[in-house]
Amino acid sequence: MARATVTIYTDDLTGKTGDNISAHSFSVDGVSYDIDLAPESYQRLLDTLAPFVQAARRQGAPKGRRTPQRGDTSKAARIREWARKQGIEVNTRGLVRQDIVERYEAEAATADR
Repeated sequence: MARATVTIYTDDLTGKTGDNISAHSFSVDGVSYDIDLAPESYQRLLDTLAPFVQAARRQGAPKGRRTPQRGDTSKAARIREWARKQGIEVNTRGLVRQDIVERYEAEAATADR
């Protein structure tokens, strides 16, 4: 007898299911939380936390994760939004590729003139 196991990924915030849902961790007051989110919900979380992250003092990166090397979360979100509008494929989380950052900054510098 054959068996198949089906895994259904569910966004904990919206209840929607999909293959693009991934786990994310955060902590508040020493309590760590894990949440499964679709890219849109994760971006919403990042955008909501951005002003607090910018004002906070960093305590170090979680174990097993790379420390971001450039920019803050809100800048990365702006670059991702710009890239999507330009038709450039960009990851939904993590570091933005350097060539995309350079194109964004070059266009921003041109717009400031």
